Amino acid sequence: MEYIKSKDIYLLMRDIMKLIHPRLIEHGSRVAYMVYLMLREKNRYEPFELADIVMVATMHDIGAYMTEEGKINDMLRYESRDSMAHSIYGYLFFKYLSPVPDLSKAIMYHHMDYEQLKAVDYEYKDVAAYINIAEKMDIYSTSMGSQFDLYMFEKQAGTKLSADGLALFYQIEGKYNVFDKIKSGEYKQELDKIVDYMIFNNEDKKKFLEMLGYCLGFRSKSMVVDNITTICVCEDLAEEMMLSGAEREILYYGALIHDIGMLAIPREIIEAPRKLEPEEIQTLRTHVEIAEKALRNKMQSEVFDIALAHHERCDGSGYPHRLKDMQMNMPQKILQVADVVTALVNPRSYRKDMPKEKVIAILNEEASKNRLKKTVVTTFVKSYDHIMERVKKESAEIMKMYDTLNMQYEMVSKKYKI
Repeated sequence: MEYIKSKDIYLLMRDIMKLIHPRLIEHGSRVAYMVYLMLREKNRYEPFELADIVMVATMHDIGAYMTEEGKINDMLRYESRDSMAHSIYGYLFFKYLSPVPDLSKAIMYHHMDYEQLKAVDYEYKDVAAYINIAEKMDIYSTSMGSQFDLYMFEKQAGTKLSADGLALFYQIEGKYNVFDKIKSGEYKQELDKIVDYMIFNNEDKKKFLEMLGYCLGFRSKSMVVDNITTICVCEDLAEEMMLSGAEREILYYGALIHDIGMLAIPREIIEAPRKLEPEEIQTLRTHVEIAEKALRNKMQSEVFDIALAHHERCDGSGYPHRLKDMQMNMPQKILQVADVVTALVNPRSYRKDMPKEKVIAILNEEASKNRLKKTVVTTFVKSYDHIMERVKKESAEIMKMYDTLNMQYEMVSKKYKI
């Protein structure tokens, strides 16, 4: 079954990235629109290929969430002087985690001077060159306002920027009034139409959603471990409780995205080295409502409903909708137990991970109060050692991926003398 459409993968990634820093992804959308018009005018790529390029161009600055968090508000600085760090990290992120690794080098090369880029043997170097041009046009026009001169980059033609690319940009501006459409917001509707051509199979979609899971690391690396812990517990409980194949699949997707709203929660709350104050707890709880807004109408309701119910409780004391036992299905109740298990077995900034005996005692107490489903808790307790062994193994794989990313980042950074 198709739980999410190809187009909605793009819209979901765009909207989730906005939770971290809206200005950066809005910049990416405008750049993607310019690049799309340039490539369409050149008539080199098929519509479905253009759609993939739009995805990558929109996310071309994804590395900045990790490497330039404190500088994003100063767009001119991090794009003009500190550009290679986020370009490299973004390239590695797409290379290792996305289903479109062939396009990932366009992210790394999008700040390379054209006189160097033209000597590179890379199929999509025109995409990198056009992203470079579009990015400069957007940043400087936004920063300079009425003082911006469309032809201010002419002196860089053939050296820093592609001369043919600049000529092509002037052509599309004269033909389509690019800046007027950006100013009015009309470009958003045009951009949304091209993503109708996106064609991702179920494995591609799954990989994009898993990549979103890795994006939790932009807030805190521990959140990625938490996410994989929850997924592992859900999958093993679903198998032990003999859920159908369809139920297990929707539970997997629900677990994968259940905490995506945490990307909008300030890091100082997520990593506070103490127990949170009441007002901070209320802020933390908004992550469910934030996710609800971001996910609504972008996937099948079965997945949506599971993800949003992970803080509900069988006695009606949970949030955000105070659902009761009879209003929820078994996948929802499994995710609730898995989420609590994750909070107990993994360390927090203010405490160490809890021992098995204490975890079980807390779970049994919650079940006795009818907050967590007793059959689910009983199944987990019975399979505790087996499930936690898998969690340990999967978490190690996640950390290995992060170590690979960081090692590759260091190696490529040395090559470019960052």
